[in-house]
Amino acid sequence: MTSPDAPARPAPSPAKLATFAALPLALIAGLVAFWVLGGFPSAPSTAPVSAEAPRLDSSPAAVCRALVSRLPEDLGGLHRRQVTAGSEQNAAFGDPAIVLSCGGAAPAVPPNPQLLGLSDVCWYADEQSGRTVWHTVDRQVPLQVVVPKGAEGSWLVNLSPAIVATVPSAPAGDLHC
Repeated sequence: MTSPDAPARPAPSPAKLATFAALPLALIAGLVAFWVLGGFPSAPSTAPVSAEAPRLDSSPAAVCRALVSRLPEDLGGLHRRQVTAGSEQNAAFGDPAIVLSCGGAAPAVPPNPQLLGLSDVCWYADEQSGRTVWHTVDRQVPLQVVVPKGAEGSWLVNLSPAIVATVPSAPAGDLHC
């Protein structure tokens, strides 16, 4: 109870009332915007990456084992991940994964393709929905690197030293970088 002698408390000003009402609304709007824009980034996946492992003859299998053993554990800031099959011929990096596959069928390269020579390796790019599949065209054992759209970096250049050191060049044919 207040005493009759106590001064009356002034009513809150309209500005204070508006502030008290706007503050929770602004907080809610900020949280909704944060959620809509993706919220906190999720941790990169460490689950094994799906990969196929075609059966290889002994010579290509030896080349692939040598290549995979020389690949870095970290590719331009992307950590190496396990693969579901063929760890002696496949390697994956990052999330979404950049996947290198060794062996398998040679790519079907169209006539007069646009080829790209990077760090002594000749590549053909096959643009697909959501990804680019890069194929070597100058190696005795075919290689492919699947790069998801939006992956930025010089992945092929970073892989080239191991490729040049372990996968012999094919005799020059009709395709030249």
